[in-house]
Amino acid sequence: MSFDRSHSSGSRTRFELADILRDYLPDYLKSHRISLWQLKILTDIQVCRTAACGAHVEECDHCHYQQPAYDSCHNRHCPKCLGMARRKWVAARLKEILPVPYYHVVFTLPHRLNHLALYNKRLLYHVFYRAAAYTLLKFGKNPKHLGAQLGFIGVLHTWGKGLIYHIHWHFIVPGGGLTPDGQWLQLPYTDRFLFPVKAMSKVVRGRFIKLLKKAYHQGKLVIPDSQPALSHPAMFEYFLNDLACDKWINYAKRPFGGPEQVVKYIGRYTHRVALSNDRLLNIEGGRIRFVVKNYKNGGSKEPMTLSTDEFIRRFLLHILPKRFRKIRYGGFLAPAVREERLQKARNALVGDAPAELSATVTSAFDDWMTDGIGKCPRCSIGTLHAIEISNRELLAMNVP
Repeated sequence: MSFDRSHSSGSRTRFELADILRDYLPDYLKSHRISLWQLKILTDIQVCRTAACGAHVEECDHCHYQQPAYDSCHNRHCPKCLGMARRKWVAARLKEILPVPYYHVVFTLPHRLNHLALYNKRLLYHVFYRAAAYTLLKFGKNPKHLGAQLGFIGVLHTWGKGLIYHIHWHFIVPGGGLTPDGQWLQLPYTDRFLFPVKAMSKVVRGRFIKLLKKAYHQGKLVIPDSQPALSHPAMFEYFLNDLACDKWINYAKRPFGGPEQVVKYIGRYTHRVALSNDRLLNIEGGRIRFVVKNYKNGGSKEPMTLSTDEFIRRFLLHILPKRFRKIRYGGFLAPAVREERLQKARNALVGDAPAELSATVTSAFDDWMTDGIGKCPRCSIGTLHAIEISNRELLAMNVP
């Protein structure tokens, strides 16, 4: 059997990020310096699902059709490696969904901080998360709004329209919380935003500036060569004062329509990369043409063109620091207390038909989990699964 890349569980799109890197990265490296960590990631993306990563065999669970397939690089920045990881992660979150409204909140870092962030990615991403998490918990504990401990999942995104550097944390928040004695308090409204957006903006801004100032005086902040004045404490204070005058733009959505939307939504937002292959339109003459969303026009899709050098430069902006956790949990969903406090929440919500909710959520997840993923190219009924096979048998299938 010969190997057909289009028949593998990760079918090839017409254009791929790997193609851009293979063709244009060598020239880019002649005039630009990148770190070894960035180079490793770009190399992983290029060799993903090629012979360099190895191969395995997939078998249909209906008609027993077999086909060889290349292995994935499993790098979280690779646009071809996130599908199954996303589904496994969502499957693990199913048991945590509660029969309550869920809210989506976004905290955005002002672009004034972008240059400083490039030199301090790990520090600023973490400080911004702590400020946002503090804000949510503070508003939750306030009896005026709820008077209980919230739980939330936070997901870091660093890109905006056209791959620009746009640092923001997405939070998925159940519409209620636990009191110290284990009672569940529901938000007093279900058709509004989680908390007042402008008030949250002021709190997250104040908390971020406080934490950033502390990191500066502890010597943890790297000052860019292009901003030498920030090395002087007085000038850094001026910088913080200007930052305090900025308008911090936060965003909140009304509650999701139901648990089915929660399942699909968290799966869509947690495991994403700056650019997916299906957004690439054309690669020609040193120009990359791809699709972007225009959020000022209702999220409509429109084409954008960048030179290869600028495209690669912008993609590199979104490579995360080594071992940085881009998905985080807080409040009653914090890992150390999650199991215990979720059980308390379920006990307190026992009157809201959790069994029916579980069946609904599971059904929604099953439909989403199997939507075109790993379908057998021969019978279109069964699903392809990796099977154990010896190297001799694999070589007999003529995998190149």
